[in-house]
Amino acid sequence: MSKIYASFKSIGAYVPERILSNSDLEKMVDTTDEWIIKRTGIKERHLAAEDEVTSDLGAKACALALSRSGVSKEEIDLVLCATVTPDYFNMPSTACVISDKLGIRDVQAFDISAACSGFVYLLSVAKAFIESGMKKNVLIVGAEKFSSIVDYTDRNTCILFGDGAGAAVISATTDKEEGIIDLHASADGAYADFLVTPAPGTVNPVSQKVIDQGLNFVQMKGNETFKLAVKTLTKDVKEILAKNKINSNDIPHFIPHQANYRIIKAVGDALKMKEEQVVLTVDKYGNTSAASIPMAINDIWESGRLQTGELMLLDTFGGGLTWASALLPFSGKANK
Repeated sequence: MSKIYASFKSIGAYVPERILSNSDLEKMVDTTDEWIIKRTGIKERHLAAEDEVTSDLGAKACALALSRSGVSKEEIDLVLCATVTPDYFNMPSTACVISDKLGIRDVQAFDISAACSGFVYLLSVAKAFIESGMKKNVLIVGAEKFSSIVDYTDRNTCILFGDGAGAAVISATTDKEEGIIDLHASADGAYADFLVTPAPGTVNPVSQKVIDQGLNFVQMKGNETFKLAVKTLTKDVKEILAKNKINSNDIPHFIPHQANYRIIKAVGDALKMKEEQVVLTVDKYGNTSAASIPMAINDIWESGRLQTGELMLLDTFGGGLTWASALLPFSGKANK
């Protein structure tokens, strides 16, 4: 019997129409366009409309990924969503809501919470399901309405985050050349307080105190997170490349989590990556958490930069703390 591999068949994304520019933020908090660009590389970010929820963003990205995959919705046998901004507090899962909006019926669906590492974590779950023979076509989506948990009076966090969604179809193949080469995913809860949304939860159940103290908004230890992110991301990528005997020069598309240009540059420099190898979208989308990497992949696919068979190196770091990296070819059709 032939060995089964998990292949990355298609990509899709959805970006909300509304743009929040740095000049807009200058009118909201004590900051400047120059300071934001210098510190983060972000020029603007997109925000969902008031009546748009996370599942709306995710369903649109999924529909696009499906249309580009050659796989029908009837062939999808698992739907996975990574998000820290679900439609509802834990139930129903956003994956279930997205499935319903797509008309995918009687199929296993669930969410994971790995913050900015969510999409690569999803890849690891999809790979395990497919290579075990349990599933054949898995629809994965990172979707965030991060604006729903951002305090727009906190200049340290409101400048960073945006909304969006990115999705992919992962399918079974017997062609080893199409399969995901390797994937690392890990976590360390000792640093849980570096990036946290304190409420609602069993630590801080919904109360007047939660509202008064803004505990429902994301909180971040920026400097500590920055230093640990650079160190961890660099180490993780060096390890996955060494393990698979691949030189960083042979990676046409290094696609890091789009959190901060300074982090991306520091990691890229440490790996001796050329500018043209590094995919950058942080300037126009900001940090979209679990949607960040698939949105970046979608950008290079739509621009024609990503060709069939080309190698992608994904690298991400997020709340938990979590981190992950993946080496895989793009096995779908190119956008010529």
